[in-house]
Amino acid sequence: MSVIGVIGGSGFYEFPELSNQKKISIETPYGKVESITQGRFNNVDVCFIPRHGGEHNVPPHKVNYRANIDAFSRIGVERVIAFNATGGIGEQFGPGRFVIPDQVIDYTYGREHTFYDGKNESLAHIEFATPFNEKLRAVLKQAATESDIGFQFGGTYGCTQGPRLETSAEIKKLQKDGCDLVGMTLMPEAALARERDLAYASLSLIVNWCSGLSDEVISLDKIMAQLESSIPKIREVILKTISPC
Repeated sequence: MSVIGVIGGSGFYEFPELSNQKKISIETPYGKVESITQGRFNNVDVCFIPRHGGEHNVPPHKVNYRANIDAFSRIGVERVIAFNATGGIGEQFGPGRFVIPDQVIDYTYGREHTFYDGKNESLAHIEFATPFNEKLRAVLKQAATESDIGFQFGGTYGCTQGPRLETSAEIKKLQKDGCDLVGMTLMPEAALARERDLAYASLSLIVNWCSGLSDEVISLDKIMAQLESSIPKIREVILKTISPC
């Protein structure tokens, strides 16, 4: 039976629903991963990593994405469900809505974005036209439907560098590029999962309208309140996804 990997984003730092929990650390060629929780749910082995650390002290551009994905691969993870907190651009992508994206545009820079860096492994080129695993997305869709949440099945995620939020002009550019939602953590995570042949899909939550799209000033307090109220639903959807996986 394969192991399911779950990556928690902002606000999602623990997974109390898992039984038989234990903390482990794993050494990889890319660094040590110390925050892995192993547990079980409905007789399925689950490994959970809080992307920003348990204290939310790792900014998006400093996350060791390579170590996290490599660690998952080493402990038998075959499918990865990632949670991402995002801002909304498209008309149907307002605060409080969930999204199961089907495309991504990468605007990040300076991140260690591949295992094939010429140092640790020989050169290879992955196919990435469809960046998410369609079977896993379908299971997420069914789980979201059963959980009775408002969600969009499909959307283009624009991944920016962070940790600052975007200017209004940058959001206009992203909008023209076809982005529906904007976050800072999907890349290079999704591409690294593909390089390690791990099925990967994202459950994203819109926590605010992006800059310039609302009369309201973006408030960190409001973002955190949206996350706090939504995390139980996020875990519910992911748990419903785990069983059929």
